[in-house]
Amino acid sequence: MMIEIPKDVQVELKGDTVIISGKLGKLERPFKTLGVKIEKKDNSLEVNGGEGGKMLAGTIESHIKNMFKGVTEGFSHKLQTVHSHFPMSVEVKGDKVLIKNFIGEKKPRTADIVGKTKVEVKGADILVSGPDKEAVGQTCANISLATVIKQKDCRVFQDGIYMVE
Repeated sequence: MMIEIPKDVQVELKGDTVIISGKLGKLERPFKTLGVKIEKKDNSLEVNGGEGGKMLAGTIESHIKNMFKGVTEGFSHKLQTVHSHFPMSVEVKGDKVLIKNFIGEKKPRTADIVGKTKVEVKGADILVSGPDKEAVGQTCANISLATVIKQKDCRVFQDGIYMVE
C-alpha cells in the first residue's frame, strides 16, 4: 500500500519507528509488528504486509494518515458542562483538569491531560485540541469519566461533562 506524503510534512524512519513532523508539531510512533515493513520511497511511504499481514498493513496505513492529518490540521473536540443542582467550575492546572463543586462535593475531581493536548475552558464549553488523535480522544474520555455519578439515580442527577462535537 502506497501512502502519499503531504507537501508540508517531513517523514523519518528509524527502524520500526515512524517520525512525522509538520507545522503543528512532531509525532513519533513505533510499529513493531511481525511481517509488516514500512519503507520510504521518494514522496511516499510503502506499507507492505506480505502474505498474512494485509489487514495489519491497512491498520498501520490508517494510523499514518491520522498522523499526517494531526501535524497539518490537528484534532479537536468540544465538551460541555451540564448542571442542574450545583454549579460546577472547571479549570486547567498543569497537566490536570480540576472539576470543582461537582454535585456539591468538597474535594475537586481531577482528570489527566494526555500528551501534548491543549485544554481551554470558555464558560460552560471545554475545547480539547492537539496533533495526536488518540491523546485528544483519551483526554476527552478522562474529563467525561471524571464526572460519572455513582450511587445516585442517573435519571435525576444528570450533571456531568458531555461531548458535544
